Amino acid sequence: MFKSYQTLLDSIKSTQKETFEAKARHHLDHLTKPKGSFGQLEDLATQIYTIFEGKMPQNIEPALLIVAAADHGVCCEDICPQPQEITHQMVLNIARGGAGISVLARHANMDMIVLDAGHREKCVDMENIKYIGYAEQSNNIAKEAAMTKEVCEGLILAGANEACLAKEKGYKILAIGEMGIGNTTPATALYCALYNLSPTDVTGPGAGLVKEKIPHKAQIIQKALDTHKDIIATKNPFDILSHVGGFEIAALCGVVLGAAAQKMPVIIDGFISVSAYVVAVAINPAVKDYAILSHASAEPGFKHVLKCLEQKPLLDLEMRLGEGTGCALAYPIIQAALKIYNEMATFESASVTHVK
Repeated sequence: MFKSYQTLLDSIKSTQKETFEAKARHHLDHLTKPKGSFGQLEDLATQIYTIFEGKMPQNIEPALLIVAAADHGVCCEDICPQPQEITHQMVLNIARGGAGISVLARHANMDMIVLDAGHREKCVDMENIKYIGYAEQSNNIAKEAAMTKEVCEGLILAGANEACLAKEKGYKILAIGEMGIGNTTPATALYCALYNLSPTDVTGPGAGLVKEKIPHKAQIIQKALDTHKDIIATKNPFDILSHVGGFEIAALCGVVLGAAAQKMPVIIDGFISVSAYVVAVAINPAVKDYAILSHASAEPGFKHVLKCLEQKPLLDLEMRLGEGTGCALAYPIIQAALKIYNEMATFESASVTHVK
């Protein structure tokens, strides 16, 4: 378990790509198929082989999906068509098995836990919900910092330590998702702050905002950027997260950092989850070695984010639900990549002519 934020950061190391990638590619190139013909599946297999330092697992089970939930003070700025009580209702729906992610996680045979990072209701006696919060919602980022540095650090550590617990319990791979009415607004603010993007280019409908109100949402995000311009100018990702982020985003950033520190692969969901990942990458670029982007969000500004991040998601299904749904769909593909690596015959073992 990580006792401090600095201890967490000190534990993150890059994978030994130079040592292991070539070995993985050599094996894949000698399987009974044209070289490179499995495309991204070969990239996945190589990444998993590298993360596990040349000891390719026979499977990558069990998997744990960590869904973080929170409410946002910026909702008072009329940036979301949905009432905030839906956050709590959906947290319960997820935990009880009725949400989209609940269905898809069961289908993919993924275990799931909800981290309540701070929303306006309390969940009592739900064994798959864990409270890690400090307040019932973040502050209004258009006017003040979303949270104190102490709260931000505490949420990051809580997420990172959840990754530690997962490894102790025998999980081989993690995934992250989220729930929080209004959270596309802090996510967009983070993208704009970290990548110097315009809110006009990145702001989208989120949970169904009508087209006519999107410019207002972009204006609120711009107001947040202006309010915190001095912090943004420092380019310190932790400080930027604490000022324009959200509770669940901070917790998920911690999960990503914790997964990297534990040398565990972590699947990243869509628009909001990627904002947590982007912060983690800004804090320590080595986390890229451990992360797998599950899908391309249908939020219109996501293409700008991917260009800045220089990573390609596995899937593009025009989804924008969040919750971790992209992770549940990507997980079987990752399993398939391991099957190919571990179970396909080589040209030599199958007595098939290999034309180099």
